[in-house]
Amino acid sequence: MPMKDLSDWRNEINELDREIVAVLNRRAACVLELAPLKRQQGVPVYEPDRERRVHENVEAANAGPLSNESLDRIYEAVIREMRELQNRSAK
Repeated sequence: MPMKDLSDWRNEINELDREIVAVLNRRAACVLELAPLKRQQGVPVYEPDRERRVHENVEAANAGPLSNESLDRIYEAVIREMRELQNRSAK
């Protein structure tokens, strides 16, 4: 089997990026479905304990090569955007 060249690697990364976008949008759709239930039950958008559990779940699934610290930074951005999405859906 021939070795991958730069173009092959970039094509693979592009495909992975499309998969990541699809998964993030699936997560966002779940958040939008969850938001009305949270409002009905008086659960705040910002839940530090829940966010801590999300980080713990991600770290438990991490087999590298990304460090837990790297994933924590990535998930901080994901969680922040999901909170913003919930806030916008309430308006």
